[in-house]
Amino acid sequence: MKIRLDEWLKREFDPPPAIRTARLWVNAGKIYPAPVKVGRSYYVEEDAVFRDGVQKPRLVHRAFGHGS
Repeated sequence: MKIRLDEWLKREFDPPPAIRTARLWVNAGKIYPAPVKVGRSYYVEEDAVFRDGVQKPRLVHRAFGHGS
C-alpha cells in the first residue's frame, strides 16, 4: 500500500525533514522503491527506504563474494 510522502517522512524520521528536502531526494533517486507522483503529491510504498548513495552489490558480486 502506498502512503503520502509526508506521512512516510513522519514514520521514518524524528523529526522529519522538510517536504522540499524529501522532494529533492525523490528527484535524486534516494528513496527506494521510487515514489509515484499523483497530481501534486508523491506516494511512497510503506516499506520504502532512504538510501543516500549506498548501493546494493550487484548480483554477480554477491554470487562470487566480491561485494562490499
